[in-house]
Order: sequence, then structure tokens, then C-alpha cells
Amino acid sequence: MPNLNDIKNLLQNNRITEFVKLNKLSSRDIIEFTNRYTNWAGKLFQHIDIKHAARVFKFLRKKKQEIIIKSLPDEKAAELLNALQPDDRTAFLGLLPGNAVKELLKILAPETRAETLKLLGYPEGSVGRLMTPDYCSIKSTDTVQQVLDVIRQRGQAAETLNFLFVVDDNGVLIDDINIKEFLVVDPSTPVEKIMDHQFIVLNATDAQTETIATFKNNSRFALPVVNEAGVLLGIVTSDDVLRLAEKENTREIQRIGGSEALEEPYTTISFGHLVKKRAGWLVILFLGEMLTATAMGFFEGEISKAVVLALFIPLIISSGGNSGSQASSIIIRAMALGEIKFRDWLYVMRKEIFSGLVLGSILGFVGFMRIFLWQHFRLYNYGQHWMLVGFTVGFSLLGVVLWGTISGSMLPILLKKLGADPAASSAPFVATLVDVTGLVIYFSVAFLILKGTLL
Repeated sequence: MPNLNDIKNLLQNNRITEFVKLNKLSSRDIIEFTNRYTNWAGKLFQHIDIKHAARVFKFLRKKKQEIIIKSLPDEKAAELLNALQPDDRTAFLGLLPGNAVKELLKILAPETRAETLKLLGYPEGSVGRLMTPDYCSIKSTDTVQQVLDVIRQRGQAAETLNFLFVVDDNGVLIDDINIKEFLVVDPSTPVEKIMDHQFIVLNATDAQTETIATFKNNSRFALPVVNEAGVLLGIVTSDDVLRLAEKENTREIQRIGGSEALEEPYTTISFGHLVKKRAGWLVILFLGEMLTATAMGFFEGEISKAVVLALFIPLIISSGGNSGSQASSIIIRAMALGEIKFRDWLYVMRKEIFSGLVLGSILGFVGFMRIFLWQHFRLYNYGQHWMLVGFTVGFSLLGVVLWGTISGSMLPILLKKLGADPAASSAPFVATLVDVTGLVIYFSVAFLILKGTLL
């Protein structure tokens, strides 16, 4: 197989004859070539098989797709767009500005244009944008032999033949049947004899993200999409849902890390865009951390009277932030998998309260033993009230970890209820929140325990 740099040189020097002889690039090679040599990707797509090009095109990022389409001659761009599956074509056009979509629609074949406009008519982010109208439908009055004949005639155009969809005279879906059922019965058997009337459907106006859990829980390669009247409109296949799940998981992980979601791979995103995506959240988190300094200033008197308290400030606030980050990450992921809904908030709170108490007690004990051992072995002198200092640190850790656990678990659920993205309650954000409140808890406990001695 040719080196990708060799392919670039052949294209650059217009040695097309030699290129054709070497045209044995896999889909992965073409994607890698496009990411590495974006400016030459358009020329590459002009000289590879159109079906192969269409299969690869859907896996490219939006910006790469735009560059390729713009660099192709109109007739080649039309050929590529017409060769795409309807759902892949709609996904691409749905991300473009209105004027760009209008120009590209002009070069589509009439039937393809009508089909695309219909799919684009569904709300952005809906299942209607994700579905394809290329499927095989049959009637309950058909025989198995007639069904097999339909597959031979129209199966090539269908995106999948794993399931066939039974509709009535009005196009209403009444069942879906796995193709293997038709291969193990007598050809004269009527379709209605093998129907069980048990099927799962998606609504065209449902959110795309809801399909991920549906596919996961039902182990299906394709699911039918219907309108409010139950009329079969199209199907959604697992490959589209897998790409959607990957995209959603990537966005979620990046947001949990305290950054805006990147729109393209790290290796291809520009330095300016990378900084822009990260700077906003860092500024917000920095401003939040400034409140920590404000809180410390408020307790300046206590710190000056008992300087030993300042030694444990990093320990206290980091423990609270860590417990909050743990809880938020676990809850956000559980919500993404559909394990937790808003109605489960009380169950989550009870569970996290007990978790916070146990985890806080463990850390509190460790904190107390640290002071005890250092004092006992004369590694550090905490003064005559060292035991009270130990209790202050121990009970403060209990309170801060408990508060961090509750905050980290409840904030994502609250944001979801308010219609915001739970991933916005990222680990750094929760840690910043708990840092400030942790200081308040620490010095409040210190005031109660050390009043009359060090304070």
C-alpha cells in the first residue's frame, strides 16, 4: 500500500495515472490523509470510487466535509452528495448555514432534493434528522415467498435488511420482523402467521440522545421511526447511534474536565480554537477561586490567633473538592446512561449522605491520627492544645467531605431539571464551589472547638 505522503506527491504533480494504479486506500487511510493533508483531500475524492468516497465522507468532521465539497467541481460534488445515505446527507447539510444549504440543494437530483428537504424539515437534534427512508416494508397479507421477492427487487436500496417492517394500507406500522423468521418457514406461509405485534418505535420528534438508551436496552441494529399517527416514516440504524453516542460521550468528558466541547479532534483543531475553548472556563473557575481568598480574609483574625490552623487549609479544601468531584462525575455518568432521573433525587441524596458520612469519618480519623502521630513522635509541635486541633481537623474533614459529596451529587440533577447540561457541573466547578464553603465549615468548627483556648 502506498505511503500517504506518496499519494500527496502524486496528486500534487498531477500523476493521476500512477495514482489510479495505487488506488487501494482503505477508509482509514483516506480519513488519515484528509486529516493530515486537508487541502489535497478534495483532489483525492475526485479520483476514488464514488461509493467508497460516500462511505468515508460520513466519518469526517464537519469542517473537513465542507472543505471537500467546496473544492470539488459541481458535478462531482453532486455525485458525492447523491451517493450519501439520506441520514448522512441530512446530518451534513443540517450543520451548514442556510445559504450554503440552498446552493448545495440545487445540485442534488430532484428525488434526492425532495427527500433531503423532508428530512431537514424536522427539528434540529430530533430523530427525524437521524433517520433514513431507505427500508423494506411489507404487508401482513403477503406470503413469505412474496417477501423474498420484494427483498430481491428492492433490498439493494435498503440501508439494512435485518428487520422488515409490516404496515397496513395507510402506512401505519403494525409489526417488525427479523429476516431470519422468513428463512426458516415454508415460502407459502402468510406474514400474519409469524407476526407477534410486539415492536419498539421511535417518534420523529424525539430527541436524538434518547435513542442511545433505547438501542442499548434492546440490542437492535435498526428501529422504526413513526409520526404521531403511527405512520412509518423511516428507520434509525445502530451505526448512526454509535457515532452519536461517541460524540455525546466526548462532549460530556470534555465538559466534565472543565472545558467547552471541542468540535474536531485534538490533533487537527487549531491552537487558537483550543485556547478559546479552554480559556472561558478557566477564567470562570479563577474568579470562583478568588472567593476562597475572600473567605480567608474574613477569617484573618482566627488565623492570626491560631497560625496552626493555616497548615491544614490545603488539606481541608482539597478533600472537599475531591469528594465533590467524585460524586459529580459518578452522577453525571449515571444520568447519561439513564440510570438516574430527576425523580430519583431523594434516593441519591440519602445514599450520598451516608457515603459522605462514612468517607468523611475515614478522612477525619486519618487527619486526627496524623496530628497525633506527629505530636507523639515529636515530628511537629502543635502546642498544648494539640488534641483540640486534631478534633478540629477531624470534624472539619467530616463536614467538608459530607458537604462536597452532597453538592457534587445534587448539582447535576438540579441542572438537568432546569434544562441545563449536567456536564456543566464539571469536577473543577464543583471543586471550586466546595473550596469556598469548605473554608467556612473549617473555621466554624474551629471556632466552636477552640473557643476559649486558641481562639
